[in-house]
Amino acid sequence: MKPSFPLLSAAALACSLAAPAHASAIGQLKAFVAGSKTLSADFTQIVSNKNKREEASGRLEIARPGKFRWEYTKPYAQLIVGDGKTLWIYDPDLAQVTRKAQGAALGSSPAALLAGSNEIERSYKLNEAGKQGDLEWLAASPKKQDNTFSAIRMGFRNNMLVEMELTDSFGNDTRIRFSQPQQNVNLPVSRFAFTPPKGADVVNGD
Repeated sequence: MKPSFPLLSAAALACSLAAPAHASAIGQLKAFVAGSKTLSADFTQIVSNKNKREEASGRLEIARPGKFRWEYTKPYAQLIVGDGKTLWIYDPDLAQVTRKAQGAALGSSPAALLAGSNEIERSYKLNEAGKQGDLEWLAASPKKQDNTFSAIRMGFRNNMLVEMELTDSFGNDTRIRFSQPQQNVNLPVSRFAFTPPKGADVVNGD
């Protein structure tokens, strides 16, 4: 079964001054957003509910505002690209591309939340959730009932996002862990452009 991608995200951040060593999670979120014009990181993802548990991994790339590349490499290849206007989802095994307006999907995936400048603050109420281990956590609750996620938690260390936990409206729990982050690296514009491969079936999403 293909890994589930909660057409999410994706969560995001705003103060360019470094936060103190034990800064609140909300303060670290703001510093993370303000200090990450671009970001690349490896990720591992676990999606679970009472009937399943799916693991996947890959790489995330972000260029604010609004551009992202979320690429699964295990256990199956899948590519999700937001070019600022259009959201593309490419499944090589099915030779199928799904296309939808990115504005309608922004905030519905972890990558989209992270790629925005203040998407999570616009759509969710933020609260401090305390320290667990070496991570400071915040909890985000939706301001509107029709948000994709009913709950989001984000864990930070030294102004860097380390973990996200998301619960969606279908009862799926998603945990994403980020590793080997690189901030403000040069990411070519071509990384956030997508052209459907020749022979692929292109369908319009909702």
